[in-house]
Amino acid sequence: MSYELIICEKPNAANKIAIALADGKPIKENIAGVPFYKVTHGNKDLVVGCAVGHLFTVTEKKKGPWTYPVFDTKWEQSSKTNKNASYSSKYVTALKKLAKDATEFTVATDYDIEGEVIGYNVVKLICKKKDAKRMKFSTLTRDELRESYKNAASTLNWGQVNAGVTRHELDWYYGINLSRALSLSIKAAGSFKILSSGRVQGPALKIIVDREKEIKAFNPEPYWQILAIWNKESGEKVEVEAWHKEDKFTDKEKADKVMENIKGKKKAIVKGLEKRQFKQAPPFPFDLTTLQMESYRCFRIQPKDTLDIAQNLYLAGVISYPRTSSQQYPPSIGYKKILSKIANNNLYTAKAKIILSKSVIKPNDGKKTDPAHPAIYPTGNFSGVEGREQKVFDLIVKRFLATFADPATRESATIKLDINEELFLSKGVRTVVKGWHDLYEPYVKLEEQTLPGVEKGEEVNIKKIDQLKKETQPPKRYTPASIIKELEKRSLGTKSTRAAIVETLFHRGYAVGPPLEATELGIHTIETIEKYCGSIVDEQLTKHFEEQMDQIREGKKKSDDVLGEAKKVLTKLLTKFKEKEVDIGKALLESFREAESIANTVGKCPKCGKGDLMVKKGKFGRFIACNAYPDCKNTFKLPPRGKIVASDKECEQCKYPMIKIGTGKRTQEVCIDPGCKSKTDISDKEMEKLEKEEKECPKCGKPMILRKSVYGQFWGCSAYPKCKTTVKIENK
Repeated sequence: MSYELIICEKPNAANKIAIALADGKPIKENIAGVPFYKVTHGNKDLVVGCAVGHLFTVTEKKKGPWTYPVFDTKWEQSSKTNKNASYSSKYVTALKKLAKDATEFTVATDYDIEGEVIGYNVVKLICKKKDAKRMKFSTLTRDELRESYKNAASTLNWGQVNAGVTRHELDWYYGINLSRALSLSIKAAGSFKILSSGRVQGPALKIIVDREKEIKAFNPEPYWQILAIWNKESGEKVEVEAWHKEDKFTDKEKADKVMENIKGKKKAIVKGLEKRQFKQAPPFPFDLTTLQMESYRCFRIQPKDTLDIAQNLYLAGVISYPRTSSQQYPPSIGYKKILSKIANNNLYTAKAKIILSKSVIKPNDGKKTDPAHPAIYPTGNFSGVEGREQKVFDLIVKRFLATFADPATRESATIKLDINEELFLSKGVRTVVKGWHDLYEPYVKLEEQTLPGVEKGEEVNIKKIDQLKKETQPPKRYTPASIIKELEKRSLGTKSTRAAIVETLFHRGYAVGPPLEATELGIHTIETIEKYCGSIVDEQLTKHFEEQMDQIREGKKKSDDVLGEAKKVLTKLLTKFKEKEVDIGKALLESFREAESIANTVGKCPKCGKGDLMVKKGKFGRFIACNAYPDCKNTFKLPPRGKIVASDKECEQCKYPMIKIGTGKRTQEVCIDPGCKSKTDISDKEMEKLEKEEKECPKCGKPMILRKSVYGQFWGCSAYPKCKTTVKIENK
């Protein structure tokens, strides 16, 4: 039997596409656990098969001893080069079997560069074909998928194919060569450590390090502000702030003179009142970056997690494709159709009807566009959304509605007060007409300060006057969301990769947070690279190649020319690196050792008063020991798992250092001394009784023993490690 093979990116997408294209009900079968679907569509037989993301990756053509630079590459099955991708081999096998009897091939992967590469590799390396038809869609809804199949392009999008393949090869050139160079420099210095870097990772780290250096080099300067608190009538509870018109006094004598002039004054005269109304336009539609930033602002959801959630919502068919740079809704998505569907949901009925009642329904589009997909929008379907996904989904729905709403009207007001001929200003702002605010609630976070009604010449009461000493503040560290915005602004990375790049910096120990703080390791690594081979972290070079990729996509540049230029740049860079390889290795090694020492130091040892207590690894796992050994043999056990960080605090009970164990919400701050009184409210006499008590393990029946850990005392099975049963000590 001959048929047309539809190639999808993931199993969930294959299921949606099969259901949409089937005239009846699709027949689900599988090959070694990999699902595929038989479908009748009109007078055609279709088979819908799936990949599971990238099935192939770039690798070195000939394996051999580590050296650099290397540029001889090939595309290889991911499962053969990466153990973590072994699960993907069965998808390759399944697609090979499905391709054998297929007479036509259609790619229905995500319509972007990565999706194009996935589809192209399946067509070329599995189906052994040069080209295929191409479906283009932004939602996994029945109508759009059927329309997409009907109007499928006769060929792959070769601009996306060439740009995608070039990006993968370019990233491989940079990643492999820079990582090998750094690792081999450590080896040349007499040690061994696998390091990694990449085309975007280095410049991204430099941005965070540069900000950290700004903060450390910042010298705060003092300034003074004068604040008057007033109300309209005596005894009135509403009190208003007024600041001296000078705002910040850098000369204390000048501030003191003002204070002397107004000292003891109980009345002020309203010298003037200014009001100004202005329109506040609705927000732009979401592109991926603004969705990630807003999700972090509203829910503190990390950008990478927001992308994962949005991808799940897309696969569930409830939102459009999230990996988009567009902030525009084209009329072709069908505004009224989507709004009518949203109106059928009780949560959004009233809000949707406000938009549907408008004579003209038009979004407040932003300037950013994307050739592949519109801005993110809800499809009007609501099934399959729950948990944390519901939060992001609600944000997307309300953002969609708000973009069509009327502007809000805001009013700013300034009251000028005369206190013994010194001018003070009270400023407020309030919303007069909510407009789009009504549709975007509760995600509108705006200052609302309503000033009391006063008239020029009116006398008001001064409740208090203060002179405040303050200091200028250093620049703020990046948040996980603002660094994504900064990378986008500098054209570093892609909308799909920026969040993952930031995550990598955390995993490598180059940064901690949030907010993002460069570690000593991150700072020293960048300083070493800049000293010997600054081109590695040159963001202009990275930006240049991003622009080259865009030109390949538009057909203005050829892949071979861009890769040829990259080879020349890297060869020159790495030749310079090799000349200083030993020096670089020594500097990096020193940085690592210094960073490890800082990271592993818990605090001073109270027992000897000379050494530092440090986290160490031994035959039986992690422990804390004094580095003044053998003069001081003070040691403490640590749990085998969980991230450990010094807390910079000492225990109020025993004066030993505190540590933080775990990550995120599961982090616990504990004293390192297992016998510390802070860990239990059981008296010494009660503990003596417990030590004499005979207790059986509820699981294996062996005797239980009183044990101690950083978390406190507990009953532990004597058969440990065969039986790991523990029982909490109950306070009687």
